[in-house]
Amino acid sequence: MRRILAAAAAAALALTCGAVAAAGPALAVDDGLALTPPMGFNDWNAFGCDVSEDLIKQTADLFVSEGLKDAGYTYVNIDDCWSLKDRDPDTGRLVPDPVKFPSGIAGTADYVHSKGLKLGIYGDAGTNTCAGYPGSLGHETLDAQTLAGWGVDYLKYDNCYNQSDGTQADYVRRYTTMRDALAATGRPIVFSICEWGTTQPWTWGADVGHLWRTTGDISDNWPSLRSIIRQNAPLAPYAGPGHWNDPDMLEIGNGGMTPAEYRTHMSMWAMMAAPLIIGTDLRSASAETLAILTNREIIGIDQDRLGVAGRVVSDTDGLMVLDKPLANGEHAIALYNSTDVLATVGTALGKGRAWRLQDAWTGAVTQARTRVEAAVPPHGTVVYKVRPLNDPGPVAPSVVVGAEIGTVTPATAIPLTSTVANRGAGSLTDVRVGVTAPSGWTVTADTSSRARSLATDATLVTSWTARAPEAVTAGTYALPVTASYIWGNRHRSSTASTLVVTVVTPPPGGTRYLSTVRAADFSNASGPIELDQTNGGSAPGDGNLITVGGHVYTRGIGTSAPSSIRYYLGGSCSSLTTDVGVSTGDAASFTVYADDAVAASATVAAGDAPQTLTADLTGVNWLRLAATSAGTADADWAAPILTCGSGGPVQPVERTLFSFEGGTDGFTIANAGGGGSVETTGAFHTDGDSGLLVHTPVNGNWFGRALDAPLDLSGTSMLKFDMRVETAGSVGEIAVQVGDAFTWCQGGQWTWSNPGGSKTITRSFGDISCPAGVTLDPSDIRAVWVYLNTGGDVSIDNVRAE
Repeated sequence: MRRILAAAAAAALALTCGAVAAAGPALAVDDGLALTPPMGFNDWNAFGCDVSEDLIKQTADLFVSEGLKDAGYTYVNIDDCWSLKDRDPDTGRLVPDPVKFPSGIAGTADYVHSKGLKLGIYGDAGTNTCAGYPGSLGHETLDAQTLAGWGVDYLKYDNCYNQSDGTQADYVRRYTTMRDALAATGRPIVFSICEWGTTQPWTWGADVGHLWRTTGDISDNWPSLRSIIRQNAPLAPYAGPGHWNDPDMLEIGNGGMTPAEYRTHMSMWAMMAAPLIIGTDLRSASAETLAILTNREIIGIDQDRLGVAGRVVSDTDGLMVLDKPLANGEHAIALYNSTDVLATVGTALGKGRAWRLQDAWTGAVTQARTRVEAAVPPHGTVVYKVRPLNDPGPVAPSVVVGAEIGTVTPATAIPLTSTVANRGAGSLTDVRVGVTAPSGWTVTADTSSRARSLATDATLVTSWTARAPEAVTAGTYALPVTASYIWGNRHRSSTASTLVVTVVTPPPGGTRYLSTVRAADFSNASGPIELDQTNGGSAPGDGNLITVGGHVYTRGIGTSAPSSIRYYLGGSCSSLTTDVGVSTGDAASFTVYADDAVAASATVAAGDAPQTLTADLTGVNWLRLAATSAGTADADWAAPILTCGSGGPVQPVERTLFSFEGGTDGFTIANAGGGGSVETTGAFHTDGDSGLLVHTPVNGNWFGRALDAPLDLSGTSMLKFDMRVETAGSVGEIAVQVGDAFTWCQGGQWTWSNPGGSKTITRSFGDISCPAGVTLDPSDIRAVWVYLNTGGDVSIDNVRAE
């Protein structure tokens, strides 16, 4: 993992005592709607197509009983799959599914309205919705009238099957047509533009809708959340009352992230003045989930009537500071740590005697003299409401306890550094700092851990030595660091932070791809190192399949030179074999270090064939991979295989299902009449010499085949295939059919690849959803399908199980 030690963002805030006028694009949709970011619920993240009248009514009830309505949540929104597959043959109108919605949408709306809430629904600016139900392209006037007649208050308008030429003008035209149709009904309906940020809707959306998606779909995991924050935060100038940036719905409560990450989710959405649309099953939401969703201070920041999104004050090495002015003259300041280690994040305050800091999550009030600062846990965010303070004497000072440590290996002395910084007005006395170690560990101070006094902005720095036991297991461990001190009139207080320590142990015996082994630490010229793809840029996951000299690899490590990656072997491994090459850029030099000795090296230019390096690692404790370049280079370690102990088959083992070496392997289309065709190709292949070239229809189709006999995939946990987009961008997705009924089970997450991009599409069986009452049995697979769309050519290869 990348090591980023405690650091402080240095930009200053221009805090003022008066209200700040909102700035943003001119608002053409001046209808009094969405003057603060909409708050509500949408079923898609938690339920996908399993939406029903009962679910919507139960959610409305919970809005009332669990305090969500009182907290400001208003809209109960129905997403895709609510209608029949066909319009009414006589009227051409959309028809609610009578099984899912026996009272119809109008009856459901009546119930939601009876609770003092509003109903939202889903549509699409294409011929079909993303799940294949009727879209509104060409039917805008009729559909707007239908929705208004049912009492709908909010429309999320998606972008699938859009028949577009891809120009911004076409996107504006399609969304403007529905805007005008909604306006003509005379019913106030919030219009949510969902075109995934494709044509920079923040530059035109204020003339058309009330909010616009700025990114692709969110997923319930940290890399997705981190990526969306990075994309959306700089767009603050485009937001304001009646026109909001929408970084997608909330995943809070769905189980894929930690409580700290979910608090960051809520905090940063509020700071970015984003819509707060709950995406979890409220019927089973925990008390902790509800507490995050209903935090009044955070919601108040999001819903502040001034309507200004927080601007990025600083953004350095994964540490970001946002400043959001509030209508009462206060400022909300977010200190966001996207790194994997405890980090001190802060910024200078404006002139003044002192500043009052109120923690929006804990309610704790402290005072600071010149800096707002906090030791922020990995993936965490601290939010303060800040205002001037004339008399800081009675208020506890802001004391920041930071710490940093390297990667820990068994029975090895590792340096640890703690810092105690007094940011308050007035001195601290009798300052003491201690570190609490896990059972069996030792932590000893090498320099003084006490200070008689600590003046404003002074820091006590203490050096320690930490040692884990020989039998420690790999993982993360918590080391609380606590400072106690006296402030003011003999008030004894304490402040603590938790240092999360990574312990690495030697890899298990066997032969495995190095990309599956946890690195002890790394450095990289641009963004993180990438596993099984190239280093595309500064964002995680933005690369393509590693391609060197025309050879495509599905395993490897992508870096941007200069880069360095370390692995702890502990003397247990014997060899490393890897191809090396440059996917883009200038020539690069690759060096394998065994401890501090060069074990293998090569220099490769862009376009050259890959070179193979073999390094003897017998008895070596540390393996380091280094890449350098006189210019800029995406330097790739392709198919690196590490052998430890007795060796054996390369792990993880993959089972190829379709390799397209003998032809198309019987692949066809699932939806007859939906268009699309396939042929073999030698231009893209990741297994053997051939792949499959798919000519996709604009509206998309599923490509695959029913099997001659049931396929037993017991012992595997996921399906994968490799994809390269040749012309227009495309979506990749996986579905299977199971059992004698050939029941269709489909992956709920799409992976988008831009033109020329390539990826490995992966879905665990747990990601693939089956209809209610059906369980995906890996031992009884009857058909395998992949989804591709947009009318361009897409090459795929090596459909496999792992």
